[in-house]
Amino acid sequence: MKNHQLFIKCLNIGPFEVNTYIAACPQTLEGIIIDPGGEDERIIHIINKNNIHPKYIINTHGHRDHVHSNVSLSDIYNIPVCMHVDDKDFFLKKTEHQDIKIKKNYAIDIDLHHCDELQLGNFKIKIIHTPGHTPGSICLYISNCLFSGDTLFVGGAGRTDLPGGDLDGLIQSIKNQIIPLPPDTIVYPGHDYGDTPVSTIGREIKKNIYITDFISP
Repeated sequence: MKNHQLFIKCLNIGPFEVNTYIAACPQTLEGIIIDPGGEDERIIHIINKNNIHPKYIINTHGHRDHVHSNVSLSDIYNIPVCMHVDDKDFFLKKTEHQDIKIKKNYAIDIDLHHCDELQLGNFKIKIIHTPGHTPGSICLYISNCLFSGDTLFVGGAGRTDLPGGDLDGLIQSIKNQIIPLPPDTIVYPGHDYGDTPVSTIGREIKKNIYITDFISP
């Protein structure tokens, strides 16, 4: 499934197989790094190969597997790290008595809020707050693409049995924030757990058990 407007490259990274995305405006080559899970050299290779100029690092949520390379890549490209304020506060509080190296991974430069917009070349990045997997989980809506993090997977959704998780909140986020999007919106999840790497909102409405079992009549 291809999006002929936004440049998108997915790298499956680390022991938790996080989908790290590099997305860019093909006209200006301004780019973002979504959920840098490690293996910096692979991320840097894609950026250099395609002459992309990174502008932001954006975390869909604060779990360690999604923020692993925040500090290193922010230093390399001199760009800010962005996270929803609820996850920044939640995970900084949880790590305040832990190793300083862990805390450093949560050094967030830009606090994000629901409906914030960031400019990416000729595109706008809309921030959609989707709490449930974590208090500050977000999805990024760019053109006809939804980078859904661990809120929505192909055929499933993120865990809610970890600290900060809330199943009812997750269901409400999917119902109120994701289902209303156009059915041809392409879904790029935070992990490749489904029968296909990407999907669409329309397909998920018909097949995703978190929608068919918990939301649809």
